[in-house]
Amino acid sequence: MKKTYITTMPNHIGAFLKASECFAALGINITRVSYNKAVDSHTLFIDAEGSESQLSAADAQLSQIGYLPTAEHDKGIVLLEFHLRDEPGSVAEVLRLISEYRLNISYISSQENGTDYQAFKMGLFVEDEAVLKAFLSRVEALCPVRVIDYNHSEKVYDNSIFYRSFVSGLMQTLELPEQYRDGLLVNSNLVMQLLDEKGLSPYKTFESISRFAELLAVCRGSAFSPRISRHRITENTLITLIEPPCGSNTAILESNGEVLFIDCGYALYRHEMEAIFRKLFPDWETMRKRIFITHADLDHCGLLPLFDEVLASAKSKECLALEHAGKNGFREQNPVHKPYISICKTLTRYAPPDPDKVKALWDVPFEQEAPLMQMGFFSFGELCFEVYQGKGGHLKGETVLIDFAHHIAFTGDIYVNVHGMTREQASYNQYAPVLMTSVDTDPALCAEERRAIMQRLGVGQWQIFGAHGMKKDYEVQAQK
Repeated sequence: MKKTYITTMPNHIGAFLKASECFAALGINITRVSYNKAVDSHTLFIDAEGSESQLSAADAQLSQIGYLPTAEHDKGIVLLEFHLRDEPGSVAEVLRLISEYRLNISYISSQENGTDYQAFKMGLFVEDEAVLKAFLSRVEALCPVRVIDYNHSEKVYDNSIFYRSFVSGLMQTLELPEQYRDGLLVNSNLVMQLLDEKGLSPYKTFESISRFAELLAVCRGSAFSPRISRHRITENTLITLIEPPCGSNTAILESNGEVLFIDCGYALYRHEMEAIFRKLFPDWETMRKRIFITHADLDHCGLLPLFDEVLASAKSKECLALEHAGKNGFREQNPVHKPYISICKTLTRYAPPDPDKVKALWDVPFEQEAPLMQMGFFSFGELCFEVYQGKGGHLKGETVLIDFAHHIAFTGDIYVNVHGMTREQASYNQYAPVLMTSVDTDPALCAEERRAIMQRLGVGQWQIFGAHGMKKDYEVQAQK
């Protein structure tokens, strides 16, 4: 049995030794340790492996010595900004009051700005709200003071509570319940540790996670404004393309009275997308809802619980079934991608669909050698698609649909129209490559798959619908 401990340790010699001896005495193996004093001088992450009884005993012992934080830890630090005259001794009076009220300073930051005043920031550990109010009342007689929130742009905040302040900010941004706190703490640390080993500044990592969360949040409700376009294929066949600011596109095929969705974006935007679906289809509540997914990434599958039937490759069905069983899907089986995907699932409230709804239409029962391999055919209304499976350059189970008669291709994330993204889409898409190091499982293989798709397109004008960005108009000319 494995468990991650988020410990709060005193910043002195022998603190980790004490915890290590606790685990060793109980026969528990430590499999990972992460501590970065420049980020947080007290928080240390320990991955431990042992039996349930051993880990329970460790819980008790670590709590007894004060290494496991309580809810009070998250409420103890207040960040204040004092507006002081830029002259000798101005801060001394404030410091005397801090000493008088027996408050501990955990963070100080100030710098002259060319004016007669300085904005002097301090983090104070406060256990009693009444003491804080009395202190502020006295300080206000000396200088203007205000309580400020955690600022993501600060390079150094309060090294004793960075992780908890950071995660509290994420949870507040997306209105997440308390149950998600520890998971976000652990996975934020894992992302930082992985990228720190690759030379990326920890603060760049935390800034990227914060900006990603903010982009998800600001696009909700009335601010959700996807680009919607319609593409007439024949008199009886229409494709509606919905491009949200964050997450994958949703393509809707209507042909001879039938409706088929392709991919469906993030679960976070369920209500916003449903409102669009109801406008497009007045009988939304009673109509048969079918969807095809190009692959089983969560930004393509967030709304699958809305649908009656999910069409997918056998590998994509396997991935969704693993997630439904509480196991790692294909993306999380990659240790480099797992922390970001776990964070993303939490922030977007992802829930996999009921496996009984997922129907696998195609399978490759042997090891695939070619970058792109034909698996079969799929007919829908007037359209007849050849179905191809990629070898897994982006993700195992990735599927491409090509209609050679009507010159239409749905390429998922193997080929996306990078130059056809809105400003919001481009901003959103810059963070996953940083936090996962690459959005592809194997970038070189994905490039081969992309070339293989283009080589299969016959002569003529093509409409390529990637899973991000607008439709790509592409011409294949006859060779002379």
